[in-house]
Amino acid sequence: MSAVLITGSVFLICWLLFVYSFNRDRSRYRNCNLLFIALVALIPFLLNLAGPYSKQVAVWIMNLVMIGLLVTPFFLIHNGIVMIRKEGHSLPHLLSLVLGIVILIGEISFVSLIIGISTNFSREATQKFLHSFPFIAGSFLSITIIYGSMTFLIFMIYTLFLQIIPRKKDFDYVIIHGAGLLHGEELTKLLKDRVDKAIEVYRRDPTPPILIPSGGKGEDENCSEAEAMKRYLMEQGIPEKDIIPEDRSSTTLENLQYSKQIIESREGRKYTALVTSNYHVYRALRYAKQVGLKCTGIGSPVAFYYWPSALIREFIAIHAEKKHAFLFLAGWITVLVLFYTVILGN
Repeated sequence: MSAVLITGSVFLICWLLFVYSFNRDRSRYRNCNLLFIALVALIPFLLNLAGPYSKQVAVWIMNLVMIGLLVTPFFLIHNGIVMIRKEGHSLPHLLSLVLGIVILIGEISFVSLIIGISTNFSREATQKFLHSFPFIAGSFLSITIIYGSMTFLIFMIYTLFLQIIPRKKDFDYVIIHGAGLLHGEELTKLLKDRVDKAIEVYRRDPTPPILIPSGGKGEDENCSEAEAMKRYLMEQGIPEKDIIPEDRSSTTLENLQYSKQIIESREGRKYTALVTSNYHVYRALRYAKQVGLKCTGIGSPVAFYYWPSALIREFIAIHAEKKHAFLFLAGWITVLVLFYTVILGN
């Protein structure tokens, strides 16, 4: 019982820390790590709670983890092939395929190291292998890939969490992020999904909000994205009085900057939601914080085959920021130093 209380208390503390940080600011990257820690802390609590069945539960958890590790690279490779077939050959469309291949190489390298250690039966042979170039090079590759994959997994879990948490329905404004036009004036499938999600939010709201379709006119477009979205909204029965287009922006950051100006120029309450594709919600919230706009992020669904590569792009974009690039590299170097200190020090 004491073990249950201790592990349960640790899990509760981890969860409360996450909830506190999440409620203060959903755009903070530390929320990703806090959520992952809270989920990991659940495992020892469940094992102790299972009592005499703890071994069986541990076996099930280990089996699920192993199956997940084995399936992931093949899923990503298959997904990458589907992405290329449906969307064409371009660097962004190759991301899922490349990540799958990289993870597969990391797993093969890790298994090779385990085999290498297990085939050296004497302590002297094992120590010699641990100090050999093949082990050092292979472990460097394995740790790098595992570290990067785990960082991405933590980011992905938080991104998914943002989609499933309950949210309020009483908004005053709903910003719809642009996503390019088809043939210069028609909504793409991606953009139509965003607008449809905004319409869903509008119709569920007890006091219908003002919709702000946001997006300027590109060089190859006949009208602004905002105007095309406005036409579509009106075709779906949304009154023109409830639509205020923002047609100057060309980036997500500008979408929010100019939309904020519209909101602040009007009287009354300003409880705001932003609607974008589900994979893009987290980064949009970060931009909203950057411009000083308090809002709730709402994601529209995208085709399942499209989601992995899109999320990888978001992960890369976040970690391209100086602060997160530094933290990512610092964490990677720390893991490597700790690993080799323990291994080579023995």
